[in-house]
Amino acid sequence: MAKVLATEIRIGHLLEWEKRIWRVIKCYHVHVGGRGGAFMQVEMKDIESGTKTNQRIRTEDKVERAFVDPREMQYLYNDGTGYVFMDKENYEQLTLSDEMLEGQTGYLLPNTDVQVVFYNDKPIGVELPPSVVLTVTETDPNIRNATVTTSFKPAKTETGLIVQVPPFVNSGEKIKVNTNDGAYIERV
Repeated sequence: MAKVLATEIRIGHLLEWEKRIWRVIKCYHVHVGGRGGAFMQVEMKDIESGTKTNQRIRTEDKVERAFVDPREMQYLYNDGTGYVFMDKENYEQLTLSDEMLEGQTGYLLPNTDVQVVFYNDKPIGVELPPSVVLTVTETDPNIRNATVTTSFKPAKTETGLIVQVPPFVNSGEKIKVNTNDGAYIERV
């Protein structure tokens, strides 16, 4: 196991916390002014029991990453009962349930390369690439003379994910989305 700084925690990471293995579902950096200091707010799910917990971890603290066996796989399709992945070395297929991929299914496009994480030879999660390119299928019409502003509008992507985008983004355009927090990065 390796220790990592709290600021290096990402969605999908596996942590050893209180002698159990937890998968990170949500995480974000919080900075309170004055004396409070900064911390990471981390929502985690126990991979064995399925219970969830929220933890505040100071940014200077280190946490244990669980020792896992990541395998390079390719997402193929959703068969209605789960998400099918193919091992790129031996071409074996593996189906993961929707609840195992909690919050990550909106970033999966067919033929996307991902790391499927195994713990004791059992699949327990997926590590996504840092960003993905998605096509906008629905959004409000373009606003005339719109430039980069602080206002955003919701846009539905081909995977069903809703992303807040700038007003100049139209339906049919491709956008790059951060898989850690679901934020719009840029048009592609």
